[in-house]
Amino acid sequence: MDAAKGALDYELLYPGAFTMLKVRLPQGGRIKAESDAMVAMSATMDVEGKMEGGIFGGIGRMFTGESFFFQQIVANRGAGEALLAHAIPGDIKAIELDGSQNYVLQKDGFFAGSDSLEVSTKLQNLTKGLFSGEGFFIIRVSGRGTLFVSSYGAIHPIDVPAGGEVIIDNSHLVAWPETMQYKIEKASKGWISSWTSGEGLVCRFFGPGRVLIQTRNPSGFGGWIKQFIPASK
Repeated sequence: MDAAKGALDYELLYPGAFTMLKVRLPQGGRIKAESDAMVAMSATMDVEGKMEGGIFGGIGRMFTGESFFFQQIVANRGAGEALLAHAIPGDIKAIELDGSQNYVLQKDGFFAGSDSLEVSTKLQNLTKGLFSGEGFFIIRVSGRGTLFVSSYGAIHPIDVPAGGEVIIDNSHLVAWPETMQYKIEKASKGWISSWTSGEGLVCRFFGPGRVLIQTRNPSGFGGWIKQFIPASK
């Protein structure tokens, strides 16, 4: 790990639907991740629970769908390697933060990151919270280090030039720079047309900036699989 920048020494294994993160830590090094992310680790390492930001920080993360606690892997007894994986099929992407730009993540978007990063919750305004599909709270990541975001399906970047705009279905959002402006709006001109089209509400992003999206919709998959579950009597 680069102590100056907080960057991690890592490798993304089996990229695509079943990506796994392999991270190498020096003695004393540490990484934080979502709860239950650890698959395997060197015997020189320990896994601990951590409530970052105190009790209010933990409660805020619960509103975004994240766990109350983080998982922290620490190389207490020497250098080693750890393997981390997300609970659902999907991709993992690394974003290097230099301290000048914060990132906003959709719920469940945070997977892991350098211990130097601060992961907190951000309260959306009333209109965005009501209609975004992500709720009133979203995740905010700041500081210097390596951030890993996860998705359902593959992660695809959309580069929006200065003065440009792009419309994205709410359920496909993963992460975007905090400096990017966006607004929630109907997918079609009328409410009936928006809902009957199957899209409902979308986010209109204004450039410049890069938005990361996921190629699959978790809610859509949940609705599809629900039809095969027998109704309880």
